[in-house]
Amino acid sequence: MNVASPVFPAAPTLTRLRFEPRRRRLTVLSTEHVTPSMLRLVLGGNDLADFVSAAPDDHVKVVLVRPDGVEERRDYTPRRFDAARRELTLDFALHEAGPATLWALAARPGDRLDVLGPRGSAVVEDAAVAHWLLIGDETALPAIVRRIEEAAAGARLTSLVAVTGAGEEQRFATAATLESRWIHRPATALSDAAPFIAALETMALAPATFVWLAAEAAVARAVRAYLTERRGVPLGWIKAAGYWVLGQADAHEKMG
Repeated sequence: MNVASPVFPAAPTLTRLRFEPRRRRLTVLSTEHVTPSMLRLVLGGNDLADFVSAAPDDHVKVVLVRPDGVEERRDYTPRRFDAARRELTLDFALHEAGPATLWALAARPGDRLDVLGPRGSAVVEDAAVAHWLLIGDETALPAIVRRIEEAAAGARLTSLVAVTGAGEEQRFATAATLESRWIHRPATALSDAAPFIAALETMALAPATFVWLAAEAAVARAVRAYLTERRGVPLGWIKAAGYWVLGQADAHEKMG
C-alpha cells in the first residue's frame, strides 16, 4: 500500500504531574481471567482514599516479599480505579513466570498486597490530537484499553495490538470512534517487530496523529524508528517505551 506522510502541527503539550509516593496495604477482592493469558485482580482498601492516577499509562509498583525477606517490586498499570468504591484493578499479562505473575496466579480474595505510587503522571494535551494510534503487545493492553475506555465522545482512536491468537483479543467499551486491529504472532516471536511494521505498512496515518507505543524494548525501538524515519512522524508526536526486555528480569526502557 502506498501511504502518504501525515501533516503534523506543533507537538501537543506533555504535562508531568508529581504525587507524594505512598505505600498502600490493599486486599484482593476478586480474581478472573480476562483471557487465558491475562489475569485481572481487583484490590480494595481505605488506603486508596487519596489514590490518584491522571494518565492511562501510569504505573504503580507492587511489592513482593521473597522467602528470605527481601522485597522485589514490579511495575503495573492501574487498569481501572473506582474512587467511590476504593477499588484498584490490575491486569497481569502471563507471558513470563516472574515473581509478580506467580503471586497473582496464586492470589485469592482476602490476600494482602502492598502497592506504591503512582509517583507521577504524564498527561498529553488531548485538544491538539486529532487521532490516537495506540500500538503495543500484551503488556501494553491495560494502558491501551484504559485510554480507549476513558476517551470522550468525538475522539478518534486506532489500536494495533499483538497477541498470540484470537482467544487473547479483548473487546472495548468506549464513547469514542475506535478502529481495533489485532496482530496474531506466536509466543516465540514476542521480540520481533516485523509483524507490527508489516501491519503499519497497510495503514494510512491521519493528520495530527499521536502515537502511543509500548512493547518489548527491541520492538518498541524498531517501530519508533520506522515511524520517524519512514513515515515522517516527529518525535514530539510519539510517546514510546520498552515495557520489558527479553531475557532480563524487571527491566524496561524509556524512549520519550
